Amino acid sequence: MAASLVGKKIVFVTGNAKKLEEVIQILGDNFPCTLEAQKIDLPEYQGEPDEISIQKCREAARQVQGPVLVEDTCLCFNALGGLPGPYIKWFLQKLKPEGLHQLLAGFEDKSAYALCTFALSTGDPSQPVLLFRGQTSVRTHLNSSAGHHGMLWLEQVAHDLQEQQNKTLKLAACCETNPDTTVRKMLVPKHI
Repeated sequence: MAASLVGKKIVFVTGNAKKLEEVIQILGDNFPCTLEAQKIDLPEYQGEPDEISIQKCREAARQVQGPVLVEDTCLCFNALGGLPGPYIKWFLQKLKPEGLHQLLAGFEDKSAYALCTFALSTGDPSQPVLLFRGQTSVRTHLNSSAGHHGMLWLEQVAHDLQEQQNKTLKLAACCETNPDTTVRKMLVPKHI
């Protein structure tokens, strides 16, 4: 997989130009491919994070007819068995940070983790989609004394998640530029 993409253009599925800039900066000058942002309307798949990432990546590759990189983020509460997980966007829209925190009111365990998954396809449907995962623990507290109730909680999640995305992307770049490593070991770390 790594050798087959060297020197090629990979479409990074995003409508956010700033996100593309950040990804390019994180990957650095030695990344052996060119990234180009493209906004693609993808179905909202249901399932576990890996399943969703793979389905989105396959559909994006089908539409682009070439290599694609898709990114998904999840916020997972341990007390809720990993929910809301990939559905965090809709939970936040409906419940706001305060409502998310209230979901945990009946649980002693308030711990959570952010999961960042990058899915990469060569564009060849016969080849498997590769997943690059990173996970980090996040704090789940609200600071009601803050002027904007709940924002400190979200800022911490966003900060931790951004750091994890950076680590995950650097790992992906390492996998692409170091063909001597054991691909499975490098591509799917349990924890960074």
